[in-house]
Amino acid sequence: QVQLVESGGGLVQPGGSLRLSCAASGILFSRYYMGWYRQAPGKERELVAGITSTGGSTNYADSVKGRFTISRDNAENTVYLQMNSLKPEDTAVYYCSARFLTLYWGQGTQVTVSS
Repeated sequence: QVQLVESGGGLVQPGGSLRLSCAASGILFSRYYMGWYRQAPGKERELVAGITSTGGSTNYADSVKGRFTISRDNAENTVYLQMNSLKPEDTAVYYCSARFLTLYWGQGTQVTVSS
């Protein structure tokens, strides 16, 4: 059974930081392209950041470049999203995804940026 379990969300003030984690099980993690997506109320889900199976290449949405960093630990089957200089517009449910031949999703973790 494939599971992607996100953690690390919460309430943070503007300018603050959070680190999201996504622990994967039931897949050969090192083969999967991993991504972080987010969905704000009334908006479509959007790709925030992605990382290739080896971690050798990453990509980011323009809105988060220079503030967010995606990384992975293939020994721990975990992908991370370090989020710095958070803004209110970063408020959303953040989802982890794993893609190889099939696309899997986590259940999401809420991130709220508010004073």
